[in-house]
Amino acid sequence: MIEALEPRRLKKVERREQILLELRLKPHVRVSELASLFGVTTETVRRDMEEMSEAGLLNRAHGGASAAAPGIHRDMDERRLERVAERERLGRFAASLVSDGETVMIDAGTTTMEFARSLAFAERRVTAITNSLQVAMVLGQSQAAQVRLAPGKYMQQEAAVIGTETCDYLSGFNVDACFLGAAGLSEAGVTEAVEGFDAIKRTMLRQSAARRFLIDSSKFGRTYLFRIATCDEIGTLVTDALPEGPLGTAIRDTSTEILVASAGPVCVGTKRAPAPR
Repeated sequence: MIEALEPRRLKKVERREQILLELRLKPHVRVSELASLFGVTTETVRRDMEEMSEAGLLNRAHGGASAAAPGIHRDMDERRLERVAERERLGRFAASLVSDGETVMIDAGTTTMEFARSLAFAERRVTAITNSLQVAMVLGQSQAAQVRLAPGKYMQQEAAVIGTETCDYLSGFNVDACFLGAAGLSEAGVTEAVEGFDAIKRTMLRQSAARRFLIDSSKFGRTYLFRIATCDEIGTLVTDALPEGPLGTAIRDTSTEILVASAGPVCVGTKRAPAPR
């Protein structure tokens, strides 16, 4: 039985977060129950579910929705085959923000791996701390880079380590900047689909003087269960297109810097000016 919430009308982002929470607690939720819970019409809930289904966050079912299949968040090997050009562009652009002698933290992900590849190609003299085996292997090919791989519980599908041991290790360093990926970016902020990655990202954010998120536009408007940062806590967003609509408004009302990676060549080592807001 779903307990009634406070009478305050929930925003769309809040409704979707609650739907995901309900699906984490039970295999199926009904439109009518959620409409009563949120104090909105059944049509509003159906629209929420349709958009969430298109984003791969849940499965539509008769009269409601069910939790997305476990494989809906594809592992790294599958994700690497998608939006290759965009990820490479973001990786090259992000590498242009790094100077010789800097210290960075890099989390696990397909876009951050392209960032590491660009740093290695440029022979950037950096000290990098990561929880990603693939980032460590790619950047470790550079003679100029020093790479520290955090210990922890190994996740085979993500080729990364997570857990308390990993967070404790990362907490022992202070770095110039962190470069993080994410599963989604919406008015709710930056969110993550993989349990355990959220704690890693939040730890890296705490230990970094500058925060930089590498998020391509295909993830705009998507909200997952684990919140990493609000829109005001992003720092710098490196992306391939300016956010529009409610998301664009939410970000532009904050101090977040938006950097759009152009389709043209990027001279690694040259810092770019912020994109117009």
